[in-house]
Amino acid sequence: MQRRQFLKTTAAGTGLLILPSGARAGKNAPGNKLNVALIGVWGRGLAHYDMLAEENVVALCDVNEARFPEALKRFPNAKTYIDWRKCLDQKDIDAVVCCTADHTHAFIANWALNRDMHVYMEKPLAISVEEARVVRANWLKKKTKLATQVGMQRHAMQNFNRVRELIHDGAIGELTAAYAWGDRQIRRAGYLPAEGQPPADFHFDLWLGPSPEHPYNPGYFSGGAGMNCLSWNMFWDFGVGQIGDMGSHTMDLVWNVVDAQLPTSAEAKGEEFNPDVTPVECQSHFENPANDWRGPIRISWYQGGAMPQSPKPYVDLKKIGHGAMFKGSKGYVICDFGSRLLLPFGDNADLTYYKPRAEDKVLPPLGHFQKQWLDACKDTSLKTACDFEYSGNMIEQLVLGLVAYRAGKKLDYDAAAGRVTNSPEANDLLRRQYRPGWTLDG
Repeated sequence: MQRRQFLKTTAAGTGLLILPSGARAGKNAPGNKLNVALIGVWGRGLAHYDMLAEENVVALCDVNEARFPEALKRFPNAKTYIDWRKCLDQKDIDAVVCCTADHTHAFIANWALNRDMHVYMEKPLAISVEEARVVRANWLKKKTKLATQVGMQRHAMQNFNRVRELIHDGAIGELTAAYAWGDRQIRRAGYLPAEGQPPADFHFDLWLGPSPEHPYNPGYFSGGAGMNCLSWNMFWDFGVGQIGDMGSHTMDLVWNVVDAQLPTSAEAKGEEFNPDVTPVECQSHFENPANDWRGPIRISWYQGGAMPQSPKPYVDLKKIGHGAMFKGSKGYVICDFGSRLLLPFGDNADLTYYKPRAEDKVLPPLGHFQKQWLDACKDTSLKTACDFEYSGNMIEQLVLGLVAYRAGKKLDYDAAAGRVTNSPEANDLLRRQYRPGWTLDG
């Protein structure tokens, strides 16, 4: 019996409560509750209310003060802030849940890590290669004491485990390529023109944050809770379009299987470049090195109607709005978030080589995705599925594809240095330009 389970069992039998050795209580909280700051209380923030009700929410932050009354009904003892920089200076915060606009994610993550706070960050973790690398490197220095998770909550669906098992147990032979795609198509001509004035309680300048100045337009905020991001995340200064939206969820199907880190090359093509708006139709391809269980593979991302070729005419991949496909030496696995299809291929694909794992070796359910992070905050010997290394590697690769798209050529990538070795102009695209007064490493 594992030590942790033994302690739990012993405690139950004696009526005692024995906490894991890594647990720490919030500085001013009873028992073992965390002192949590929720940054971005509407939209995705609403999805965390029930989970956070079991903890001690000590701070609420939002650029729209009109959102506070509803949040304070659930968390009446929390202090309120409109500026996340001031919020993170509150001394009693143990952990941060961030649900802000994409262009502030890496900033808030890095500032929180600098203050030794656990972080749950809604996806994407970053919108530039440099941002992904800075946040990942910062967390890797502190990973033994801080828990992180990126909000790719579909990862908790058990189909993720089943797809990984099929590939790793050899159902399609040797893995040679993997593909992921999403077909969302929201087209915009360019940044919206000035229109009206922000509501009195909405701090638009703080919403812009580190991004270049743009005039206010209510069209950026026309979506409902949970969908408002589709009004602004396609603009280069605010997001990375499909990649930061459903792409983070869908590529996770592939990333969970392939155990990749970073690529050695990236190439991409798509619709004509628009300096204001990320592409709708685009495809990017990466060469990823071999690891201890597979050879080198080619990983591809398709969006906006661009699709990989189906292995058989009767398999219509376009019927899968957001899905993934794995190519092996003896067949294919095609999947979406909740289902999978095994397609043996070739005369020798008789499946005699495939031995399904025993029941006691089947990967266990992940459980509640957010609670996995909370548990790891209280016992940092526990792991999370989508920590800042796993998620940072994935988003760095995807965003590098957008750099290749903008550069218009295949890029050779030195992953250790975070540099493109054959295109000086592409290196300039690895980072974003920030407004004066905003720093990524505060």
